[in-house]
Amino acid sequence: MEFLGYFFALLIGLILGIIGGGGSILGVPAFVYLFKMDAISATTLSLFVVGVVSAFGAIGNARHGNIDLRTALVFGIPSVFSIIFVRKIILPHLPENLINVGEIHIQKNVFILVMFAFLMLLSSIRMILGNSNIESKNHSPQYPLLITQGIAVGMITGMIGAGGGFLIVPALVMLLNLEMKKAIGTSLLIISINSLLGFVSSENISNLNWEFLSIFTFISIIGLFIGIRISKKIDGKKLKPAFGWFVLIMGIYMIVKEVFFH
Repeated sequence: MEFLGYFFALLIGLILGIIGGGGSILGVPAFVYLFKMDAISATTLSLFVVGVVSAFGAIGNARHGNIDLRTALVFGIPSVFSIIFVRKIILPHLPENLINVGEIHIQKNVFILVMFAFLMLLSSIRMILGNSNIESKNHSPQYPLLITQGIAVGMITGMIGAGGGFLIVPALVMLLNLEMKKAIGTSLLIISINSLLGFVSSENISNLNWEFLSIFTFISIIGLFIGIRISKKIDGKKLKPAFGWFVLIMGIYMIVKEVFFH
């Protein structure tokens, strides 16, 4: 199972390198189901891996001028405050038995994993449908809406340890009129900053197995560089729907397992 887990580490970077996003959504399932971690630990480690790997992706985009720093700040600052609020205030104070109503008993771990699974479903649908239906609809930048979106993405990232790129990219295109390449590059920078600050603001990071986390992250970075080389020969748009179906199946599996067989 650990070997399969490290394969997922490679896959995280590989997918990110080929299609510019999406791979980080595999982190939490790998940590929970293959390395047998609880949901809080899994989201914490995922934040670190997502942050570091996205940073490498952002550096590559910066070299090609595909990052808008002003946009990253406008979107990122509200996100950061939102993430820190979730990781410092909300998560530590959620009771282990989150919902107890009659015969319905939902634990915190199950709640987080089901939320993550629903995010996987939304992300998979976006990948299957593609970005052809995402286009700029505004003549002037919509900064208030962008800030609101930043807060929402921060809440999601802080709660379940996912970057939320499939939400950020459409927001940057539709609300700020950014071209797709620049939206993806800017999204990677936002995800990197959000994830790493979310990781730092998490509890008990001093007790983490840093050797394991370093190895997992290093393998993901290797996957990223392999994916970037492959992307020069294969059109990532053609592979994105196939990966979307894979994520969809995984998301359904997580919901069924956590809701019916936990």
